[in-house]
Amino acid sequence: DNMRFNKRRIVVNGGQKVKITLKHVGKMSKDLMGHNFVILKKGTNLNEFGQKANAAKDTEYIPVDMKDAIIAHTKMIGGGEETTIEFDAPEAGEYDFLCSFPAHYAIMKGKFVVQ
Repeated sequence: DNMRFNKRRIVVNGGQKVKITLKHVGKMSKDLMGHNFVILKKGTNLNEFGQKANAAKDTEYIPVDMKDAIIAHTKMIGGGEETTIEFDAPEAGEYDFLCSFPAHYAIMKGKFVVQ
């Protein structure tokens, strides 16, 4: 419920199979304090994505018109829940990750680094 990821930077190797598990260690429901994990493609404006996500409640705060800007994302979860995603690491570089629940992206963000 503190609106923080426990990592601000995640480093992986290019082409590697990546498995990320998101655990919501708080107690609040996903309607009040939901969290997800979204990795954006290079060149995607984090603030623009976050602002559009605010209005995308029906799609778990993933803006339909920006789905092509996402490498991978988890579902939205509430307190005590967890979810896991698996995907192949993209090309080398730095990518933004965030929680797209309204206003969380300002604090809940970091860098996904592919070597």
